[in-house]
Amino acid sequence: MPNPTAAMLVIGDEILSGRTRDANMYYLAQELTKHGVDLKEVRVVSDDRAAIVSALTALRKGFDVVVTSGGIGPTHDDITADCVAEAFGAHIGVRDDARALLAAHYDRQGVEFNEARQRMARIPDGATLIDNPVSIAPGFSMENVHVMAGVPSVFQAMVASLLPKLTGGAPLLSQSLRIMRGEGMIAEPLGDLAKRYPELSMGSYPFQRDGIYGANVVIRGSDGAMIDRAMAELCALFPPD
Repeated sequence: MPNPTAAMLVIGDEILSGRTRDANMYYLAQELTKHGVDLKEVRVVSDDRAAIVSALTALRKGFDVVVTSGGIGPTHDDITADCVAEAFGAHIGVRDDARALLAAHYDRQGVEFNEARQRMARIPDGATLIDNPVSIAPGFSMENVHVMAGVPSVFQAMVASLLPKLTGGAPLLSQSLRIMRGEGMIAEPLGDLAKRYPELSMGSYPFQRDGIYGANVVIRGSDGAMIDRAMAELCALFPPD
């Protein structure tokens, strides 16, 4: 059986403007790979309601798992929860369990649980909360859409809370070989090898060092023995000079 598929939706003007470099995609890809879920697509959209709803609608229909990051904080431009509700046709409002978590958190800190902070307790009807042990404000899951914060430390904690609830497949394994030849010299034999192993993914990643061209060839798949055989053939095709 093929592994479940996933997509990620990164939300935020700060990503598209270059003010913030997204680290969450890199982390999520690693964790899903270990869990046996194949990340197939990543989209980045601005803090625009129509754009978010459109992307959510397309992705949740096309993939088994959709993970969002960003836009669930206390400010006016944090509109992800509202967009998820709109995409599912669900009502959204302050929910008692989320409100209780946040109220207790701010009470312990001696900080006012003001109206802005209460925005983080707005959850669409029918959603289940995703635990956030870092800053308490929860994410939530709505069917196959899992909504998380954009702050990397919080995002990572939410991913850890979510993963045990996801159905995974076979973890993706990989091996790599550095070949000190240009891609033009290795393309044909590498293509023939890929045809002999259609169950595996083979990628060539070129580099140049001190005027010498080379490529790192990576073989990926879920069958370790098959990867070993393919790598042995690759090494025979391109022995060290």
